[in-house]
Amino acid sequence: MRWIVQTRGGSEPGDGAGGLRYDTCVESRHPWVGCAVQRGRVVWQSGHDVETTWRSAAKPIQLATSIASLGDPWLREEELAIGAASHSGEPRHVRWVREVLARFDVAESDLKCGAHPPVHAPSADALAREGEQASAIHNNCSGKHAFMLAAAARNGWPLDYRPADHPLQRAILERVVEWSGQEPRLAVDGCGVPTFCLHLSAIARAWSVVAEAMADPLDRTRLGKIGLAMAAHAGLTSGTERLEESVVRHCGVPLAAKIGAQGVFCMALPDRGLGIAVKVLSGVSEALPAAVSATLRAVAADAWTEPPLWRFREVRNVVGRLVGFYSDSAGPDG
Repeated sequence: MRWIVQTRGGSEPGDGAGGLRYDTCVESRHPWVGCAVQRGRVVWQSGHDVETTWRSAAKPIQLATSIASLGDPWLREEELAIGAASHSGEPRHVRWVREVLARFDVAESDLKCGAHPPVHAPSADALAREGEQASAIHNNCSGKHAFMLAAAARNGWPLDYRPADHPLQRAILERVVEWSGQEPRLAVDGCGVPTFCLHLSAIARAWSVVAEAMADPLDRTRLGKIGLAMAAHAGLTSGTERLEESVVRHCGVPLAAKIGAQGVFCMALPDRGLGIAVKVLSGVSEALPAAVSATLRAVAADAWTEPPLWRFREVRNVVGRLVGFYSDSAGPDG
């Protein structure tokens, strides 16, 4: 499959002088691949089983390991959701990360994820108006890092929990191998902790474990509670008008969804035991809505209703004028 960005043709007033008009042109193509796994077996695949970094779509596994290292404390759904989040830095996100830090009595200043402005533009603007600088708490990975910091502090491990040979990161790697069925190669994620280089089928296999755990009332992996919290609080796991929230809202069955950087998107459908992984090979995340929608049409058509006016399909310029659109099409790139 390909995902195509096109400019918009037309002959509106002001489109061109002397009767000239703008034409339509394909600007870019973004091949994507997908995989669905059920009970450890690949049941659907589009394209090759590529190797990719897992990035933030590994957060349920990282969070489950941190919680185990904390001795399995009782946690609110919102705390689980923010711990698995790539959040937008909205006030609600910052508040819940601080709830986690306070619960485990660890300092915000010890977060190692680094600072960046909130992804949510109104929240970034509000911060600037108040004369405040963005800090690590606004980093989209601060929830995951809060739990990692808490696990390190609770066990007397070094508070710099980022190195691959840190006891917590070693434990996470063990769980990745167990649930994905593959020994990954390691790279460094944008927030400084290890990320995992795996085949897409291995990533989907791990997410099928999340799906099975969500459906298991006797779940011992902690993944079930995390997945259910993600499904119930997709706005905390992502943010206002983000893709995960939209996908969860428009799916007719329970679903946990998680984006990863560079065009990765993963889903768990507990009523079907399905783990799904999608990768846009160009790494352009704007192509994900078309790829995710096509995947859900293929594996869960009876449950998926694509939003008819999904805003990701339009390209507008700085004055708000529609200047292009996105479309998906079958092609040899898949």
